[in-house]
Amino acid sequence: MQFRQQALAKLQSPEELDLPVRFARPQGWLVLTVTVVAMAAATIWAVTGSVASTVSAPAILTYGEGSYILQSPVAGQVTAILAKEGERLPADSPLLKVRTSRGDAVVRTVAAGRITALAATIGQIVQTGADVAAVEKVARPSDPLYATVYVPADNAASIPENASVDLTVQSVPTQAYGVLRGQVKSVDRAAQSPQQIAAFLGDSQLGEQFTKEGRPVAVLVKLDRASGTKSGYRWSTADGPPFTLTSLTLATGSIRLADQRPLDWLLP
Repeated sequence: MQFRQQALAKLQSPEELDLPVRFARPQGWLVLTVTVVAMAAATIWAVTGSVASTVSAPAILTYGEGSYILQSPVAGQVTAILAKEGERLPADSPLLKVRTSRGDAVVRTVAAGRITALAATIGQIVQTGADVAAVEKVARPSDPLYATVYVPADNAASIPENASVDLTVQSVPTQAYGVLRGQVKSVDRAAQSPQQIAAFLGDSQLGEQFTKEGRPVAVLVKLDRASGTKSGYRWSTADGPPFTLTSLTLATGSIRLADQRPLDWLLP
């Protein structure tokens, strides 16, 4: 009680009413000013600034029209193989000769392309609809390669047209030759099933491989051309690898997504 009375008496005493009141020290004003400026800058950046992000997904080098699986239209025994793997054939070219109950029949290509796989052998019994070959749809050696990146469906809507793409090619040492450059040409609207991917690539195993994490969306990437490189395409290094690229080479694509404002992260 004694201390309380002394405190009350001091408050009621008029002897110190003329002394100036110190609201804050100079150091306090400095800290407050810096805080206000930092908050204002952060607010401006959140509204007007942008943040770039990328999505990485498995990819494969192909020709633009992909491949198709050639199936036997007849049942019988294979008596002759009329083409070799790697051979480029025009449309309606003979590929196999099959002996049927009604005589010999010839299995022909549907569209022009290169034979990437032969599933039939001489003496083999094939049924109607059996897979006998995979044919890549490429008519001329000068036809350009593309990359197909299989992106998770959740990220597909964020990919802008002509977005830049870096491709880490499996057969090319990245530390020595860098990454392959390209731009997004088109983005599919619907996710693809293993069967759809297998039909495009001519390989059922690749269809299963690219759908392990769910059905992806196919993003077609046009590779940047460069006349001064051995591959004919532009790399992050000056020359790129000292060899040409082949189709059906696996890669990993890193696609730059549309820039976002930091404010968008806070909005529902």
